[in-house]
Amino acid sequence: MDIYQVIKEPHTTEKATHQREFNQVSFKVHPRSNKIEIRQAVEALFGTKVLEVKTLNVKGKRRRMGRNTGKKADWKKAIVTLAPGEKIQAFEGM
Repeated sequence: MDIYQVIKEPHTTEKATHQREFNQVSFKVHPRSNKIEIRQAVEALFGTKVLEVKTLNVKGKRRRMGRNTGKKADWKKAIVTLAPGEKIQAFEGM
């Protein structure tokens, strides 16, 4: 799988911002990608050393629009722990 298909977008929430203190970054990733592919993609795209990758499948929430009910899509999240002293410049301004 191509590295640009593995990582879809950064996941920025209040919790993800707090995790940056511990040198961790969150990404939305392709649902069929594995930890090895995610590690290689982050190292290639951002030029950083990755210590650990944790993945979890997030279930989509049920939503209502008037009388109609629907469901948001399920997605996969990766929490990447960077080596000490490593930073991703794109996340520094957030």
